[in-house]
Amino acid sequence: MRVLFALLLIGLGLPALADDHLRLYQAAGWPQQREHFNQALDAAQQRYRSTLPPAVYQALVDNSNRRFAAAAIDQRAQHSLRMELADPQPALAFFQSELGRKVVAAEQLATRSDQLAKYANGLPRTDADATRRLLIRHLAQALPAKEAGAEVSLALAGVAADSLSQMIPGLLGGGQAQSLLNGQRARLMAQIEQDLDNTLLHVYRDLSDPELEQFVEFAQSEDGKAYYQAALQALRAGLAVGVSTADLEPAPQGT
Repeated sequence: MRVLFALLLIGLGLPALADDHLRLYQAAGWPQQREHFNQALDAAQQRYRSTLPPAVYQALVDNSNRRFAAAAIDQRAQHSLRMELADPQPALAFFQSELGRKVVAAEQLATRSDQLAKYANGLPRTDADATRRLLIRHLAQALPAKEAGAEVSLALAGVAADSLSQMIPGLLGGGQAQSLLNGQRARLMAQIEQDLDNTLLHVYRDLSDPELEQFVEFAQSEDGKAYYQAALQALRAGLAVGVSTADLEPAPQGT
């Protein structure tokens, strides 16, 4: 279910000139998705409690609370989105439409903690005819779902590695750590890709074929590409994947 966190970050405290960006964050459902991510983070911390020495576990909690503090994520992500997405109006219009609201509702349902727990061992296979499967394949190619899913997984797993490195300085050199990160990212993306179509079939199961086709058209459009590319960059910036907690700089303010 990692791919369901593609829209993670919310915008708060933006200047008046960025009101359209703020409305886009809200319309696209980012506040709820960030809450869902925080719930997943809490669950991950609890899983590590029984497997890590107490000192390492406490370092993990401290590091993750610092790295994923709401204000820090928001500021890093907002700065990236403002830089990457020059015109939020087209995406805003889509997510404020009836179809856009339906898309957001489907994504919010899929990332709820009870749904993640229910399908922790895998999603059921979804039956679909050739037309719907083709639409889903096009959607899978248009959305950066596997990339976003990999970033979320790396962010959650990276906190433990970061904490261990603090306990054993020099455990991983910068070049070695980056090489491992790139290798993990590639493996995660390949793993997600294997079941991506079935995941999207499940998430958007309540969309009719015509609605799904309209969603695909938006995602494939130049405006849709601009939005989703900016969202992926903002996700990476917000989660600061590959940046050690010790090296995190204060999140950029304003524009």
